[in-house]
Amino acid sequence: MARVVGFLALALTAACVAVTTAAADPIADKQAEAQRIIEQINALGVKLDAASEAYDGATYRLNRIRASLRENERVLVVARHDVKVATRRFGVGLRAVYMTQQSGDSTLEILVGSRSLDDAMNVLDAQKRISQQTTYLLETVIRFRAKVERIRARLQRTRVAQEKVVAERRAAKARIVRGLAEQHRLLAAVQSQIIELKREQALRQARLAAASAARLAQERMLVAQALRTQVVGATTEVPGAAGLPVTVVPPSQIGARVVRIAEQYLGYPYIWGAAGPNAFDCSGLVTYVFAQVGISLPHFAAAQWSYGTYVSIDQLQTGDLVFFANLDHVGIYIGNGYYIEAPHPGGVVQITSLADPWAAANYYGAKRIS
Repeated sequence: MARVVGFLALALTAACVAVTTAAADPIADKQAEAQRIIEQINALGVKLDAASEAYDGATYRLNRIRASLRENERVLVVARHDVKVATRRFGVGLRAVYMTQQSGDSTLEILVGSRSLDDAMNVLDAQKRISQQTTYLLETVIRFRAKVERIRARLQRTRVAQEKVVAERRAAKARIVRGLAEQHRLLAAVQSQIIELKREQALRQARLAAASAARLAQERMLVAQALRTQVVGATTEVPGAAGLPVTVVPPSQIGARVVRIAEQYLGYPYIWGAAGPNAFDCSGLVTYVFAQVGISLPHFAAAQWSYGTYVSIDQLQTGDLVFFANLDHVGIYIGNGYYIEAPHPGGVVQITSLADPWAAANYYGAKRIS
């Protein structure tokens, strides 16, 4: 049975977390926005890394193509030179043949002038081979130059295509860099807004705490006067409008002490399931504060509702417990329409107005503990 009760307490405490988180909190909203921007920055960082690698790869390939083009240009220069040399040699050979024919050095003359048939055949064969070698050399060099020029043309086309790829990769990288810069700008703006909101909240909380301290001093004086002239008894009923009874709850003798203690923990962080002294959740703050005045309350908002005497909202006094959202949240009333609460994860112990939209819409009731 104890285990079941414990489970229900944890479940309802969790419900307190969920419900109070729904309350309007500009700082929490801005922090959530900042977190979303950080996640976008991280995602863009991953994309930028991939885009940078793609750009580097494309640039690397382009540089390889450019190096090949430079090598091809050197080979082409050599090929063009060899063509010129071969052409000159071919021309020299043609002129030699022409001059031989003009001087009458015909095949018959070679045969007649030779000492033997073998000598004549050797001369004719050598002349033929020289002519064939010259022609072959020229044709080979021309073919080589044509091949080099084809390779150069292909490399030029490849270079143009690769330069386009590099430009696209560079543009993609630049877009991501601009996106990152914009996200960083947004994050800086949101973080600046968070700092300003926290500063304004701190100032507001300081003003509210000062006003609360002044009210407590005034109430202590009034309570002292009342105790000298009035006997505090049990709940009584007095005639009200149209003769109907109106419940009058005796004032709390510990309310001022409870509020003074609670105000010492303004700014302490909310942590789910915590009941002090360094962190609190909603019911944990109530449990811890009332323990300091010798009153033991369960660490469970719905169970705390079972203690004390019900008071209407127009009879609220300092130290009363105010409940919200079907007993899923609880705070300590400090007077003048304000209460102290441990609001939600990411929040801190703070002073909140009962006129706050969430508080007004979710107000459940109040109890006076004595």
